[in-house]
Amino acid sequence: MRLTALLCLLALTTSAHAASSEQHYLDLRDRYIAKFSKAKESDETSKQHDAALDELTGVLRGLVGPVAIKGLPAEGKSNVDTLFKGDIGFGHLDGLAFATEGDKQQAVVTTTSLLKHWLAEHRQDPMPQEIDAAFKSDTFYYAAIQDAAFAKYAELPITKPASVSATVAVLGVRGNGDLKGPPHEIDVVAIQGDKVFFLAASEAIKTAEIPACEKVWKQMMARNVPKDDMAREDRAMAAYTKCFAKEAPSQSWFAAAVKKAQSQLELLPLR
Repeated sequence: MRLTALLCLLALTTSAHAASSEQHYLDLRDRYIAKFSKAKESDETSKQHDAALDELTGVLRGLVGPVAIKGLPAEGKSNVDTLFKGDIGFGHLDGLAFATEGDKQQAVVTTTSLLKHWLAEHRQDPMPQEIDAAFKSDTFYYAAIQDAAFAKYAELPITKPASVSATVAVLGVRGNGDLKGPPHEIDVVAIQGDKVFFLAASEAIKTAEIPACEKVWKQMMARNVPKDDMAREDRAMAAYTKCFAKEAPSQSWFAAAVKKAQSQLELLPLR
């Protein structure tokens, strides 16, 4: 009985410490955002901003702990890369970021508590508030990293390791302009215990257009309603990607895409 009680107390103490450490990070981040969002641009402001990001990186390293992802640097830095509220890219997922040169392979590692807090901050994007739903939405992959939009074309059915509570892989296109075209980026997310892993490979697979979906796109774009060109294109894109998701499993390249997503998952330190 005493041992059981001691273990319960230890678990509660560890949980409380983790929660207080995460709150310390969020409080520190928010103080810096308030400071820099009203600061005038100058060399001194830039130096202070870099120092603030370094401080946040140190706190995140303590929260996340050591991470070894195959092919990526041993030490991550803050995935929040700007504390100026008006900057492009403001509001990226709180966590440690790792990347190869040229960002062809990127990773973010965070905690479930920080993820839930971040989802709530992006509620108006609109961002799904349930983790499973968020992992299946375009919005999550757009807002979490980089400064470019993301269109999800299909989910890839990867095998979940026994040590992982949830995992999702998606195939899509990222960019600042037209998002219509053969998808080539594969993003994988996984949760193990209290740790959340996000991997993005920008040139992961070569795919091809699907004629049936091209037909859907042309039909939607030929309609005069809605009259607004952007709204019409958004509807056409939604119909096109829905068709793509349905038809993708029958394409010759799909098995290779699933295999690539599975190999991405195997880069993570999942035990």
